[in-house]
Amino acid sequence: MSQDNLEPTPVQRTNESISSRGSVATKSPGLSRMIGIIFACFVASFLGSWAFIQSGLVQLQPTNSTVTQSRQKLVEEGEVVADVAKTVSPSVVSIVTESTARSYFGTSTQQQSAGTGIVVSSNGYILTNRHVIPDGATNVQVVLSDGTSYDSVKVIGRDSLNDLAFLKISGVNNLTAAKLGDSGSVQVGQKVTAIGNALGQYQTTVTSGIISAIGRPLTASDESGQESEQLENLLQTDAAINPGNSGGPLVNLSGEVIGINTAVAEDAQGIGFAIPINDAKGLIKSVTESGELKRAYLGVRYVSITPEVATELKLAVKNGAYVNDTDDAVVSGSPAEKAGLKAKDIITKVNDTTVNAQHPLASQLSQFVPGDTVKLTVLRDGKNVELTATLAEYND
Repeated sequence: MSQDNLEPTPVQRTNESISSRGSVATKSPGLSRMIGIIFACFVASFLGSWAFIQSGLVQLQPTNSTVTQSRQKLVEEGEVVADVAKTVSPSVVSIVTESTARSYFGTSTQQQSAGTGIVVSSNGYILTNRHVIPDGATNVQVVLSDGTSYDSVKVIGRDSLNDLAFLKISGVNNLTAAKLGDSGSVQVGQKVTAIGNALGQYQTTVTSGIISAIGRPLTASDESGQESEQLENLLQTDAAINPGNSGGPLVNLSGEVIGINTAVAEDAQGIGFAIPINDAKGLIKSVTESGELKRAYLGVRYVSITPEVATELKLAVKNGAYVNDTDDAVVSGSPAEKAGLKAKDIITKVNDTTVNAQHPLASQLSQFVPGDTVKLTVLRDGKNVELTATLAEYND
């Protein structure tokens, strides 16, 4: 075989010549060998191209697989939300109240309002918002998700420091209590579901979204705008919350209650707020164990430390609770005074949990009941000091 037959360019040229000569090319032994080589190259080229195409198809497969997986994930998430709704709904109740309202002219009218509540014990204790239960409510009705209605309902108490209240249905012992989660572990972007009596007429309405932010402060007012209160450490969510949802649960995808829906931004879409469930755990414990609403009390006036506060007060830390530099910062005779807290102390931990924006002091103390003992880690004059406080009962 000549060297020319081994070179690519001559092979291509010979091929072109064969096309022009027709059958003549088949009569030459040299051309026959060349034709064999060209045919082999053609076959190899074809097979290589086929392999390349197949390889390309294989490479495209992950893209199709990714689409399929994404669709499957969406289906699974939808199924999870459906399962959560099915699991939690029996613990969600509708609350209808009647109360007497007095006008500026001294006349009185009967008003009816509706909200939502969460079953926190099988024997009938219900957690809801304080604003769902008007002061002086004359009648309270609770309706379960299956339509069972109870008129024998007692108002256990309305918390004066947070938008929380408790009811007790008489004569029941088989209700489905909601499972409580840990709002201290909630992350921004986490998927959540809200369930409630939307608009006071669409019972057990389910909406879903995410946690949009944590630790939000808020001034909440009633529909008339005449009464308002300052709420702290709220969870912000884009899960639709409507009038009537108040007092209902905000739950994670494990079906655990992480918040109590309490407010919605009027002039915005997708901005709702919920009280972290940890802020209610101490009250839930006191109510279910003693039948009375008792809030734990430390007795200290403080400022939650933010980077701005730290800069303004020239503090060495950017988290914690700064005890005010005033004579009344530590209440006389309080657990704080007995524990040895002083003005300008910085409380950095309660037990082993750091005091910060996600775990503020008030929220942490709300998880305890009167009589509980807590360990406080305090930064004083640049040194850590450990103090022990036995919490007392808060009195208005």
